[in-house]
Amino acid sequence: MEEYRLHTLPNGIRVVHKQVPHTQIAHWGIMLDIGSRDEQPHQQGLAHFWEHMAFKGTQKRKSYHIINRLETVGGELNAYTTKEKVCFHASLLASHSDKAIELLSDITFHSIFPEKQIEKERGVILEEMAMYHDSPEDAIQDDFDELVFQNHQLGKNILGTAESVRSFGRNDLQTFIADNLDTERIVVSLVSNLPFNKAVKQAEKYLYDLPHSTSQRIRTSPSIYVPQTLRVARGMTQTQVAMGRPAYAMMDEKRLPFFMLINLLGGPGMNSRFNMTLREKYGLVYSIEATYAPFLDTGFLGVFFGTEPKNLDRAMQLIHRELRQVREKPLTTIQLRNLKVQLMGQLAMSEEGNQSFMLMMAKSILDTGKIDSLEEIFREIEAVTASQLQDIAQEMLDESQWSSLCFVPEDDSK
Repeated sequence: MEEYRLHTLPNGIRVVHKQVPHTQIAHWGIMLDIGSRDEQPHQQGLAHFWEHMAFKGTQKRKSYHIINRLETVGGELNAYTTKEKVCFHASLLASHSDKAIELLSDITFHSIFPEKQIEKERGVILEEMAMYHDSPEDAIQDDFDELVFQNHQLGKNILGTAESVRSFGRNDLQTFIADNLDTERIVVSLVSNLPFNKAVKQAEKYLYDLPHSTSQRIRTSPSIYVPQTLRVARGMTQTQVAMGRPAYAMMDEKRLPFFMLINLLGGPGMNSRFNMTLREKYGLVYSIEATYAPFLDTGFLGVFFGTEPKNLDRAMQLIHRELRQVREKPLTTIQLRNLKVQLMGQLAMSEEGNQSFMLMMAKSILDTGKIDSLEEIFREIEAVTASQLQDIAQEMLDESQWSSLCFVPEDDSK
């Protein structure tokens, strides 16, 4: 069975579909290559505001009807915004599949942004911002982005600022969409039991007549990176820490080996080196994670953890020790084999989730123009050598080139 099939509409919108005969659920998504990095300084938070407002009224529906359209048949409707993408997606019984793509196309392309709803949603987003500010674990991630990508849109909070959110009106939304909408940078993704031809027909029914549009926007790359260290006093009892630096871009040939390294150090496995040392051996943290996010022209490496103020220096020393070991000592044959097998297992497990796979397909088509099969990815993983990993570690895991941000209790900030 083919992994996926791809069809391009005359307006440039691509439809990608994977047929899973045994499922009774259809997972639809419309992903647009528009994100918070495409905002002008006075527009900060506008992509996220659009995501919220898409549910608040279209040319033929009020917000009540949008909410109930899929809920009444047991379906789910949702959306999210990232630095480079906006996505609207829905899941429901495949027998109601047509309802999902009809509604998604309606809210994505035919929203009218009623002024009364804008005022209501403004308050909702301001509350969301306050909630994040009150959660140090969330707030430090946003603030650390700004430390790494100073004076660039990749470093700006996706939610925006209170000042910018209070300023948005209907014209701002319409202008932002008009300036950035490019039908050749839109992917409609579906995982379902439907035959490919039927899936395409359902997509064409609601998207075929959408006019072709192009965008003249230019994404500027971040400026030269300079490591920064910052401590901020917060009203809390635990110290929160973020460490990291810019990393490899989406199409960099070192991206996969680097991902393997980050998985070794602080991936989701409980046997990651950071977790085994800081939590299991010394009991200094409840959790610690390392994450790598590639973008169009750069990437982001972050390590995040919380600890008691008295344990901060020791925790940092242990992290530096783990980084130094990876730089200085190549993995043994057994260690390298275990790393590869673990990662291949994690990737295979992730493909078991049809909704996640649907979203991955859309993002992969937008970013690379293709979707690598598990077999292709496994071959790439198998080809990685210990010396490659050590070379990348020496380039990227030098802590002198890392930035760090600490939220410390007010009494410990001096």
